[in-house]
Amino acid sequence: MTTRIAFLTANEGIESVELTDPWKAAADAGHAPELLAPEAGTVSLFEHLDRSSEQTVDRTVSQASVDDYAALVLPGGVANPDALRLDTAAVEFIRDFVASGKPVAAICHAPWTLVEAGVLEGRTLTSFPSLATDVRNAGGTWTDEKVVTDGNLITSRNPDDLPAFINALLEAVAHGAGSTGA
Repeated sequence: MTTRIAFLTANEGIESVELTDPWKAAADAGHAPELLAPEAGTVSLFEHLDRSSEQTVDRTVSQASVDDYAALVLPGGVANPDALRLDTAAVEFIRDFVASGKPVAAICHAPWTLVEAGVLEGRTLTSFPSLATDVRNAGGTWTDEKVVTDGNLITSRNPDDLPAFINALLEAVAHGAGSTGA
């Protein structure tokens, strides 16, 4: 059985490297990454504020089940998580994934979706610094570190932290729920 890892994004505004680098690392480690989004079709990736490429959606988040995946990755970009936190199905999927105890990895601005899901009470995490007040207001403790792992939550600040973020993700998957999916 192959370990499937869900990557959940909005359909636009994803910071390219925050999707593509963890995706490649997961595939290179023998896992099966799968892209989920609110709408079928493609998602638009950006390099900062410039549109860079597109990636095909594997299934909509409303078609996905937490049981199908061993981990969830939430890439950043400012527009991506801001749009994603307005999608009820996406927020419910994130909330259910955190509750499952399986690894949930969020980088840069992606913790906005964790704030919206109401899952940060008593948790310690990091993010892009502009989210610090949002994290605190949601009951979490914000810290300025490359990567923070608190239970099943893995968070990082920005693309410079991708090596540490990816290592923490792959280690959590290796020691986590085992193989999930076909």
